[in-house]
Amino acid sequence: MKEHLVQALRDLGHEPREGNVRVRGYSGQMTDVEVMIPTRNPVYDIGFRKAGETYEMVADWYGINDIVPDAFLNQVQQRYAYHAVLTRMREQGFEVAEEEDLQDRTIHLTVRRSVF
Repeated sequence: MKEHLVQALRDLGHEPREGNVRVRGYSGQMTDVEVMIPTRNPVYDIGFRKAGETYEMVADWYGINDIVPDAFLNQVQQRYAYHAVLTRMREQGFEVAEEEDLQDRTIHLTVRRSVF
């Protein structure tokens, strides 16, 4: 869901732009995406576009020096999964009783459901 992606990017400190947006790359090339975040390089962006049932990341990494692609994608995927799990739990009547961020970067959730 696009909402999970946008929230994941916000969790990571980015200000995503949604809708009919474009990412900029080498020599002013533009690519249409559904979600875009600017980078520290004012002429290069990172975008996400729908590819079937998933989103793919789109960027001209040549001009983006402040973000490591694989590490960034792993962080986005983790936060996306986190929000997807929370949504699914709430739909099934669960609530988070406890949340712990562990040193190995995993997130431990304890959930409960009222029996009333």
